[in-house]
Amino acid sequence: MSIALIKYLSDWNKRPTDKYNEPGPVVTISREMGCPGKQVTNTLVEELNKRFRLKDDLAWKWLAKERILELASNKLGLPKEDIDYVFEAKRKGIMLEILESMSTKYYKSDKHIQNTVKSIVRAESSKGHVVILGRGGVAITRDIPRSLHIHLEAPFEWRVLRVQAMYNFEPKEAEQYVKEIDKKREEIRTYFGGKDTDYTRFDITFNTMTLSVQEIVDIIIDAMEVRKLVV
Repeated sequence: MSIALIKYLSDWNKRPTDKYNEPGPVVTISREMGCPGKQVTNTLVEELNKRFRLKDDLAWKWLAKERILELASNKLGLPKEDIDYVFEAKRKGIMLEILESMSTKYYKSDKHIQNTVKSIVRAESSKGHVVILGRGGVAITRDIPRSLHIHLEAPFEWRVLRVQAMYNFEPKEAEQYVKEIDKKREEIRTYFGGKDTDYTRFDITFNTMTLSVQEIVDIIIDAMEVRKLVV
């Protein structure tokens, strides 16, 4: 059994018995390129707020990339464009880090920026009633007991056809784009969760070729009710 899994099980067993003192609830949605991630996320948030008629302070919301960048920018005192690269799972490199640390008092290391982004996603998730699309959400919030982690997938050929239609790509261009984005999204989960850990595993995986957006959302909400993430 891996060290990460042992820690996860230990944290689970130590969770508070009063659910209202626990962080969450939070839902994370990861997807392969070409799957309708934004549609599922938007529809899920709308359905949750419609069905459970929650007050504004308890309404479900989508934690989007722009909001994370805004909060990180304010906390670090850096422009958004100087932080955005962490969402591409990129690093500055040793020489650039050395040069930047010598040339500006506003220098922040890769690790510092990464940890700041993680802490913001974690803090917003802990407040609860949050749906996170991508952004390494599963890796950052996996140990929150009141959480549900969704993965959207579909056959490669089907996703290529969707991307080809969405972006007016040539077939080969669409294939390459799908492969590149799939790889990048996997790198982001590893970037925030670590390599070969159990923190990037999902609870439920949906085939978006055979299931409609509404069907997926209905099943997610059913699972949330079973897990007591909504009442």
